[in-house]
Amino acid sequence: MLPQTDLELLKLIQNPFTKERGFRLLVELYQKRVYGIARKMVLIHDDADDITQNTFIKAFRNIHKFQHNSSLFTWLYRIAVNESLSFLESKKKRYFFPVEDHMEVLENYLDQSGSITEEEIEIKLQKALLKIPEKQRLVFNLKYYEDLSYEEISKITETSIGALKASYHHAVKKIESILGSD
Repeated sequence: MLPQTDLELLKLIQNPFTKERGFRLLVELYQKRVYGIARKMVLIHDDADDITQNTFIKAFRNIHKFQHNSSLFTWLYRIAVNESLSFLESKKKRYFFPVEDHMEVLENYLDQSGSITEEEIEIKLQKALLKIPEKQRLVFNLKYYEDLSYEEISKITETSIGALKASYHHAVKKIESILGSD
C-alpha cells in the first residue's frame, strides 16, 4: 500500500526498520516523472536513465537534508533538473562540443532514432526546443509537458515567478518563430 502523504513516506524512510521499503516506494511513486523530465532535457534514453538513477541516489544520500519547504516531488524534481543541466554541461565539456555542435548531434539523434515514437510534429517541436537556451527549454518542458504551475516550477528551479513567466513567454515566441520558418 502506498503512503497517502509525503509525511507518511518520510516516516517510513526515517525509520531504520522501514527505510528500504520507504525508498522503494519513493522510487515507485516518482520514477516515471523524474525520468520524463530528464528525457525531455537530454533526449537519449540511456542518458535519461542515468540521470534518473543519479537523482534517486542523491535523494537517498541527502534525504536528511529535506527541509519540508516543498513537497518531495518538488525536491526530487529540483535534483533531477540540476542533474540534467550538469549532465549537459559535462557532456559539452567532455567532448569539447561547441553548443551548436551538441545540439546538431541531438537533432540527428531525433532524425535517426527508432526509439522515439512520437509523431513528426513532436520531433519538430523537440528540434525547435534544442535551439533555445537550456533554461527556457527547462521552463517550457515543466510548464507545457508536465503541466506544473509557476509556483511549483519556482520551487524546483529556485527562480522567481516573474522570471519564469518571462522565460516561458520567450521560449514560446522562439519556438513559434523556429517552427514558422520550417
